[in-house]
Amino acid sequence: QVQLAESGGGLVQAGGSLRLSCAASGSIFSIKKRGWYRQAPGKQRELVATITGGVPDYADSVKGRFTISGDNTKNTVYLQMNSLKREDTAVYYCNVVVITTTPKGQLSNSWGQGTQVTVSP
Repeated sequence: QVQLAESGGGLVQAGGSLRLSCAASGSIFSIKKRGWYRQAPGKQRELVATITGGVPDYADSVKGRFTISGDNTKNTVYLQMNSLKREDTAVYYCNVVVITTTPKGQLSNSWGQGTQVTVSP
């Protein structure tokens, strides 16, 4: 089993910054893909950013403002969010795709519990 612990959400004024963190633990052999998604009220969950093999990918709406990164030694993934806008308000979810140690060699897709980001005017 793989567990994810998220932190860093909160309330921030428009134009401000927040940094989200996500730590993965459990039966992890390696992390193949890391990502952040978000879900605003009344909307479907959408991709924010992913990073695979060190190569990031971003939704058009966050390009130039958000930066995703990961630390292989700590099994973590971060999302630095700058120049926040009101439309960035959402619950942000961490996602990792890992190769597990138990069961050996299994591909596992895991989600965090979500952290609220609220951007005020």
